[in-house]
Amino acid sequence: MDQEYDVIVLGTGLTECILSGIFSVEGKKVLHIDRQDHYGGESSSLALSQIYKKFRANEEPKASLGRDRDWNVDLIPKFLMANGELTNILVHTNVTRYMEFKQISGSFVYRDGRIAKVPSNEMEAIRSPLMGLFEKRRMKRFFEFIGNYVEENPSTHQGLNLDRNNMNEVYAKFGLESGTKDFIGHAMALYLDDSYLSKPARESINRITLYLKSMARFGKSPYLYPLYGLGELPQGFARLSAIYGGTYMLEKPVDEIVYEDGVAVGVRSGDEIVRAKTIIGDPTYFPEKVRKIGSVIRAICILTHPIPNTDDADSLQIVIPQNQVGRKHDIYIAMVSATHNVSSKGHYLAIVSTIVETANPLEEIAPGLRLLGTVLERFVGIAELYEPLEDGSKDHVYISKSYDATSHFETTTDDVKDIYQRIEGKPLVLKQRQDVEDEDNFTAYA
Repeated sequence: MDQEYDVIVLGTGLTECILSGIFSVEGKKVLHIDRQDHYGGESSSLALSQIYKKFRANEEPKASLGRDRDWNVDLIPKFLMANGELTNILVHTNVTRYMEFKQISGSFVYRDGRIAKVPSNEMEAIRSPLMGLFEKRRMKRFFEFIGNYVEENPSTHQGLNLDRNNMNEVYAKFGLESGTKDFIGHAMALYLDDSYLSKPARESINRITLYLKSMARFGKSPYLYPLYGLGELPQGFARLSAIYGGTYMLEKPVDEIVYEDGVAVGVRSGDEIVRAKTIIGDPTYFPEKVRKIGSVIRAICILTHPIPNTDDADSLQIVIPQNQVGRKHDIYIAMVSATHNVSSKGHYLAIVSTIVETANPLEEIAPGLRLLGTVLERFVGIAELYEPLEDGSKDHVYISKSYDATSHFETTTDDVKDIYQRIEGKPLVLKQRQDVEDEDNFTAYA
């Protein structure tokens, strides 16, 4: 370990592995170190025995749960937007060749005490119990406005300026009711809270457009999920990095970040020091350089049945908007099953999560837990959320953000692009690799 590298990456979470893969493809000499013995960090998928070891160290898995190797339990529940930035990165880097994806069967929202499917086409919208007939017409006009909007053509703007008008004003323009605003803002734009309502509308409109285009790409729902769990994602990018010369070291302790004149120049492990111009890592490697911004509670629940009132879907997302349960942040339920190779046959994995607001976090996710029906096993953990104190320009240490409570990876890819721009001084532009013929080669199984 006495060599010099261009980049040292600490931790094998998804953010770190994507950056490692991108820099390796660009010809940089990358060393990737993790103190753990497996890829993925906080974005790992663990076998059942590992889950018990993490949450219930003194217990063994029940024999009725089947073979240990049949389980790949995500520590952080997230889906990919079919038309989202992570999907684009997977396609352009050709990491899709290392994994298969399956479509998530449905997207649901909790409204007035019941679960309703988010409509995936016009017929479902007509039949949806989420709105009355006149409200459906108003919402149809709203979506037509989004679909017809052309930045360069003011006649499509209907008198709205997306950089000046906030989302409350846009909703008011179309006369949408508060329940419809909840549904659009939280189940489609996927905001965690209502602070977006008073902000310029452009980001919200872009989020809704992403949702609609992702829905249109494969139908049923806008979400994709990798077979064998989300841990396949960091492993895929790690493999990409290795193909382009990246070096990986697991179970390697990091004892010290080495500085000269206030600038990071390397990493010490035991008596060995390896040098690099740039250090990237997750917050756990730099406790003195990050601040806590909150906590997320996540309850991993094992079921022997689909979630009630969801048409026996084998996979889904349910959003419980904060207004529906008197909270400041939404509650999310993500469910996958044996059809995704993440559990033994006849079992389902549902993860309920939200941002912690009180001293009793378990009570905060109770509205979500109540929707699951009978729970066979439950593992509850609270993860603290961190963000870096500085941007890395002074000391050449670039720290990723913790994985937030959002139900998709768009904020993760935003972090990737932000870190890349800070390091390179230019935006990340992915050049499609020569062995990728066409984006349509990316398929998801229904």
